[in-house]
Amino acid sequence: MESLYYSFIIPVYNRPDEVQELLQSLVKQEYGKPFEIVIVEDGSTKDSAAVVEAFTEQLQISYYQKPNSGPGDSRNYGMRKAKGNYFIVLDSDCIIPPQYLMEVEKEQNTRFVHCFGGPDAAHESFSKIQKAINYAMTSVLTTGGIRGNKNAVGKFQPRSFNMGISKQAFEATQGFGNIHPGEDPDLTFRIWNAGFETRLFPEAYVYHKRRIDWDKFKLQVQKFGMVRPILNKWHPNTAKITYWFPTVFFIFSILAVFAPLFGFYLPLKMLASYFIVLFVESLVRNKNLEIAFLSLYAVIIQFFGYGWGFLKSTLLVNFSGKEPEEVFPKLFFKN
Repeated sequence: MESLYYSFIIPVYNRPDEVQELLQSLVKQEYGKPFEIVIVEDGSTKDSAAVVEAFTEQLQISYYQKPNSGPGDSRNYGMRKAKGNYFIVLDSDCIIPPQYLMEVEKEQNTRFVHCFGGPDAAHESFSKIQKAINYAMTSVLTTGGIRGNKNAVGKFQPRSFNMGISKQAFEATQGFGNIHPGEDPDLTFRIWNAGFETRLFPEAYVYHKRRIDWDKFKLQVQKFGMVRPILNKWHPNTAKITYWFPTVFFIFSILAVFAPLFGFYLPLKMLASYFIVLFVESLVRNKNLEIAFLSLYAVIIQFFGYGWGFLKSTLLVNFSGKEPEEVFPKLFFKN
């Protein structure tokens, strides 16, 4: 394995405050070797130039401005401009723990991999809603651990809020596509097809703020559901029955609520038992009653939003006779 020089690739859109917080956390890295930061301003009207300028004496930063073309294309732009031979892609709403790069280096020295992903965690400063949404998005009981749990179901698929990719793997795949969301699993599948391995680095976590309220969260998870059938069509060998679980839960929940009208109580009892388990797990993890209750609401939004989006997209993508770009043009950026 050649000596690794890491380049952080960070697309940003109208978020100078986030960039400042992210750069402040990168200043505190305990990693003893040089590393680079590449910030790509994706057509922002409120840029981060002044924020970046304030950190140029503390960090090695390259700053680029370009027309808006989406996060995937902006990451590709940053990777093409980067000086490093290993890229670490972050979202601008992340805070990076001081030991992050040391954990990455430790994993790479143990068993090098051309693409890795790390988990996301909730920082103590996050709001109660942010912590509840983080629980819904990261618990094994709700997602199967696909976003960075050691007990994840199936082969690990890195997510672009915290994802590493070697220059070699980037050049072999040409990076992210123009779908959004869904650009990260699409790239992962193409990385696998190119013969590279992906791996979870469990201790290389970031604090992911998820700058969303309930309405934005509902829209986000619905889009997650909508893109999955598209990815299944593009990469049919990656389709899994587990992707249907939120839709099944969505339908089962509706039936469970009305079943007592016909004398059937078992479905509602099963549903209640599941939510009790979720409540207890969230309470243990977050040590806060309000967050535990909010977590249940977040899970309901997640399952119903994703489940409905997945069902609608499955029907339209497979039976409309149109290409995904025609059916859901808002899920694609024109580069």
